[in-house]
Amino acid sequence: MNEHTEHAGHVEHAGHTEHTEHTGHAGHTGHTEHTEHAGPAGHVEHAGPAGRAGRAGRAGRAGGAAGGVAPAGHPARAWLPFGEPPVSRPRLFCFPSAGSSAAAFAPWRALVPAGVTVCPVQPPGRAERFRERPYDRCAPLVEDLVSALREQFSGTYALYGHSLGALVVFELARRLRRLGARPPAHLFVSGRAAPQLPDVRRPLRDLPPDELIGAVADIGGTPADVLRDKDLMTSLLPLLRADFSVNETYEYRGESPLGVPLTVFGGQRDPRADRAELLAWEDLTTERFQLRVFPGGHFFIHDQAKELLTMMVLPLAG
Repeated sequence: MNEHTEHAGHVEHAGHTEHTEHTGHAGHTGHTEHTEHAGPAGHVEHAGPAGRAGRAGRAGRAGGAAGGVAPAGHPARAWLPFGEPPVSRPRLFCFPSAGSSAAAFAPWRALVPAGVTVCPVQPPGRAERFRERPYDRCAPLVEDLVSALREQFSGTYALYGHSLGALVVFELARRLRRLGARPPAHLFVSGRAAPQLPDVRRPLRDLPPDELIGAVADIGGTPADVLRDKDLMTSLLPLLRADFSVNETYEYRGESPLGVPLTVFGGQRDPRADRAELLAWEDLTTERFQLRVFPGGHFFIHDQAKELLTMMVLPLAG
């Protein structure tokens, strides 16, 4: 948060909700920070780096050596396993975290109004694309994503990404701007430090297998039985290394802030993104900025899916 940000907030003790309004710095239309304190203690998190992607028929197996790049020109249906909706419909494109897949967002499709379509995005190296090499760099991933889905990035749509997915959708929005494409109605991100900040965490991509599995366990969200399944985890490690490489080799290049409203979601106990790192996203937009913090760790999004989607469909309605 900038030192010159002014505060004009209030605390609602009865509802266990702390809500602080900020005027934002010059060029911003406003900044809202909202911290959710209520919620079940010790709730279970889901769909971690080796969670649902690994369980779906061991579908997270990476084909070929990790660190490869999928060939350009994949049809849209490869990236959108639940189908290509007509561009006349409002759409929410959801990009998964490292080691996860489009399946993590499948339940979300039933949680939105009938007029909105949730579009889980499937990167290579997992599920039905397990024979393809996963990307290990952000730029070619975004370039191929734009090439395959360019027609979908029109009409009314929003972008959402969790953790690694937050980085991808941010760079996707910047790439679409450079191409002169229609911008998203809103950019939603969660579980990642703002990309212009230096990465202060231990790199994971080259850790020995046991240490990497331990690091995945520390992040949370991966079921214990998956972590104990040595064969399954061995098959998932190339994908995890490639996905972590996308994040850890990323180099931020300065551009003007996006002219798109930006909302950031965070978990109070997330070891991958603290409050200050989430607030730093504000510098990347000239439009309205909002931070919402919820109970939970890195994968708080699955317990809070209904509330998140209630917010994410607002810019897509009407």
